[in-house]
Parts: sequence; structure tokens; C-alpha cells
Amino acid sequence: AMKPFWPWLRLLGGLAIVVALAWRLGADAFVAGLAAVDALSVMLALLIGVATTVCSAWRWCIVARGLGMRLALPGAVADCYQALFLNSVLPAGILGDVQRALSHGRRAGDIGNGVRAVVLERFAGLAVLFAVGAATLFSRPALLPTVAGDWLPTAGLAGLGVAAMAWWTARARSAARVRAVLGATWGEARATTRAVGNWPAVVLLSAAALVGYLLLFVVAARAAGAQAPIGELLPLLVLSLLAMAVPINLGGWGPREAVTAVGFGAVGFGAAQGFTAAVVYGVLSLISCLPGVVVLVARRVAAITAARRTTPRDLPAALVPSQRTPATAARSHLRSCTPAYRGSADVVDHPLDDHLSRIPA
Repeated sequence: AMKPFWPWLRLLGGLAIVVALAWRLGADAFVAGLAAVDALSVMLALLIGVATTVCSAWRWCIVARGLGMRLALPGAVADCYQALFLNSVLPAGILGDVQRALSHGRRAGDIGNGVRAVVLERFAGLAVLFAVGAATLFSRPALLPTVAGDWLPTAGLAGLGVAAMAWWTARARSAARVRAVLGATWGEARATTRAVGNWPAVVLLSAAALVGYLLLFVVAARAAGAQAPIGELLPLLVLSLLAMAVPINLGGWGPREAVTAVGFGAVGFGAAQGFTAAVVYGVLSLISCLPGVVVLVARRVAAITAARRTTPRDLPAALVPSQRTPATAARSHLRSCTPAYRGSADVVDHPLDDHLSRIPA
């Protein structure tokens, strides 16, 4: 019963976090983030967006081809742009990826592998991000208690919930069936992962895309007025990107702003400046995926044009049926078998017409 409302709960949760931060730190920090976006930052966001989208699309091509599916890079780039835009504006945050997975699966004739390809390439990007985030926390252990302090109660409750669910599953009557399904799913995932094969290239492309995201965050921090060295900014920005994986967000908004504000405040840069930098990054990331609107509109126009070309408009007048009496219907049936006189528009009368005309209707 909660499933239909979950996307809206995510939306409201992300919005509530942003509103709470604006109330706590002041609305001026949010407005300053919107005002800090200028022409140079917009141009850089579009250029960085091209690089990161091409890396993601290339990664998707490698995974799809490893599963035996054909996927050209130009079409993959267009699909990724469209998916990024839909993910940014739709409540669930993943509907763009769902759409490109199903669309590619239908075109290739294998929806199952189409979905697996998108899941695996997205998992590769998240795995690299989590690995870099863990390395960042190990290199800056002082950030862990400060940044994670606000999230530890939520994480603890989530862990208790998972433990309770695991205990219930183990004690349930259908535990054997559940374990069989989980085992089959795990075996299929391992087989699919081995089928891809070219994982070094996938990891390198994921790392390149992550560098692009961090570079865009640096542009946002500089636009927000942060003058700290990049070496000091990067750990904070990695944790901010990591916070976007929390499933309570509005197109990435919410946990990202909270973690950035807390992180900037922890190292002495000021929580308000961190909030402003996160707002600038949110605006620039949305701008970077605006080419997806062009892809979406162009494909919609092409679909409408193709539908109009294949739909007959007006039938010829000769094919429009007319109301006839039984006698005229029989007469026209007989006339249809007789040749027409080339010099006249009328059909030559058949000898039986006189007899048919005398039959009462």
C-alpha cells in the first residue's frame, strides 16, 4: 500500500530538508546560491555535462555489448541525456533510467538483459563513488563523526529494520522459498557480472565520470565564494556526492545540501557557504542535463510525424459507400463485371438491366 506513495514521500523528504536548512541558515544563503549562477558557470556546466554523459553512455555500451546486446554510442548518449533530465524532474528519481532500460530492451528484443545492463552500469558508478568516499573518510577521519552524526540515528533505525526483516524471513513458513528466490537472483547476478567481462574499462569510465562531477562541484563552490584550496574542498565534495545516494531526495536535493552545510561548517568554511555551494551545484547539474529536453522534444516530434505519415487522411470519393436499394445494389454488382466504354464515363448497359428494372423492389 505504501509503494505508490514512496516517490512522493521521497520528494517531500528532500523538500523538507532544503526548507529546514533555509530556515536554519537563512533564506539569503539559498537566494545567494541562485544568484551566483552566471554565464561562465553555465557554459562550464554544459561542457562538463557532455564529458560525464559520454562516459556514462560509453560505460553502458560496454556493459550492454558484454551481455550480447547491440548499442551504438550516439544513441546511448541521447538516451542518457534524456534519462538524466527525467531523473532530475520526476519524483521517483530513477524513472529516466527505467525508461531507457525498457526502450533499449524492446529495440534489442530482450527486455531482461536491457534492464540488467542499466542496473549493472549504474551499480558500477555507485561502487566507484562508495570506494572513493570510503577512502576519503579514511584519509580525513575527523570528518566522520561530524558529518555522519546527523545520519547515525537514521542509519541505526534502518539497520534495526533490516535485522528485524531478516529475522522474520528466517522464521517464516516460506523461508525456504524466499531463500531459493534470493539464491537464484544472486546466481543470476554473478553470471551476468561474469558475462560483461571488460570491467577495467567500466571502472575507468566510472572514475572519469566521477572526476567530472567533482569538477562541477568545484565550479559551484568557487561561484559560491569558497576560496579554500581544492585539496581541502575535494573530501567535502565527495561526501556531498555520496549523500545523494540517500533515497530521500528531490532530484538530488536534500541530503546533499545537509551534508555539504555540515561538512563546510566542520572545517571552518561556514555552514551557510556550504549550503550556498550545494544550491549552486544543484542548479548547474540541472543545467548540464538540459540537452535531454532537446532529445525528448525531437523524439516526440519525430514520433508524431511518423504517425501522421502512416495514418490515411481522406478516402477517395470512389471508395465511399453509398446507400442503395436492393435492386440498384444488384444492378451495380452486375455492372462491376462489365467493361466500361472508354469514350464515356458511364458503364455500357447490360442486356439483363431491362429485366432487373421490371422486378418490383
